[in-house]
Amino acid sequence: MAEGHRVPAEPAELARLVHGAQRGDALAMDELLGMLAPYVGRICGAVALQDGADATQEALLAVFRNIRQLRTPAALFGWVRAIAVREAVRTAGQRARTAAGTGTEDLPSGTDAELATDIADVLHRLSPEHRAVLTLRHIEGLDEQEVSRALGLPVGTVRSRLFRARASFRRAWH
Repeated sequence: MAEGHRVPAEPAELARLVHGAQRGDALAMDELLGMLAPYVGRICGAVALQDGADATQEALLAVFRNIRQLRTPAALFGWVRAIAVREAVRTAGQRARTAAGTGTEDLPSGTDAELATDIADVLHRLSPEHRAVLTLRHIEGLDEQEVSRALGLPVGTVRSRLFRARASFRRAWH
């Protein structure tokens, strides 16, 4: 987490930051973005891989530009999660269209570097859409309905993407 930034302990403090940012309070916005950056970075890194930092920056810019659209401060993390996934998928898709990726990317952390590299290689072979559903379901711990809402997809589509993503991961792993 960025120096000087912390996660608000109370919903009232989170609401204060959101409302302040919505009114144009630069200090409240700075604190809010500092608090959100690690969360957004984790999501974007898992979906966009080597382009995670770019996706994170784009997602945080979208949060900054659109904070006034957030109706309920308590919904902040779900709203931000949807933005992060959308930007990560878009950024990863752009790379796939403009350049063929080669090599492997290291995962942000892990105790076994070889295993982390192997997992990163398998994830790299999946489409951004498949990485997104796997990340939300298995890293963020969302259920299928929550993944559906985060991605703006029907639950059936989420289930089929999860099925295909898991099958693709298994095939690539072996």
